[in-house]
Amino acid sequence: MHLIDREYLDHPFYGSRRMREVLKAQGHCINRKKVQRLMQEMSLEAIYPKKNLSRPGEQEVKFPYLMRGLQIDRPNKAWCADITYIPLKDGFGYCVAVMDWWSRCILAWRLSNSMDVSFCLEALEEAFSKGKPEVFNTDQGSQFTSTCFVDMLLREQVRVSWDGRGRALDNVFIERLWRSLKYEDVYLRGYGELKEAREGIAKYFDFYNRCRPHQALKYQTPMAMHFGQGG
Repeated sequence: MHLIDREYLDHPFYGSRRMREVLKAQGHCINRKKVQRLMQEMSLEAIYPKKNLSRPGEQEVKFPYLMRGLQIDRPNKAWCADITYIPLKDGFGYCVAVMDWWSRCILAWRLSNSMDVSFCLEALEEAFSKGKPEVFNTDQGSQFTSTCFVDMLLREQVRVSWDGRGRALDNVFIERLWRSLKYEDVYLRGYGELKEAREGIAKYFDFYNRCRPHQALKYQTPMAMHFGQGG
């Protein structure tokens, strides 16, 4: 899973077939079914346009992708959220983050040892304590399409936006966040357990928000863009 995670960050268009060949070339004997199972467990899906193969009636309500063509010119116009796999020395965890699309500010995050929806709800509740977006975009993972998560957004009168199936680039800014988190922190530190990772990632996200200038933000920090220079 650690090797797949690294390879996927560099080549997110790799599906299970190509991922298996890469692992075989590195000397690992593994079949495609196991690669598929591990990628599913990590919520990884190759990024390329494809037909929506979801079964009719899988969800009572489906929401469209609203970000295309949306003018985002201020904080809290649109937020996004995503989950990523966090490798540990003796296991793994899952990190969810809520990000403002315009400022790139991380408004809330949680680290969990399971993919239960509760840690996503906790992050969303914390984010709402800092503001409210007009649009909230996620992929179609089971946590974000769950009734309790969608209901929390609708209660706040937030418009729900879902990525197309297999189109992680629809949520491109938070995908870039995961790459930064892993290459600038997680892979360098090699966290041993969840508690250690939680403390380290907290420090990284504080650095990311307050100290790390972004070229796309004219070298301002996300916190300065979102809350103003005094934030």
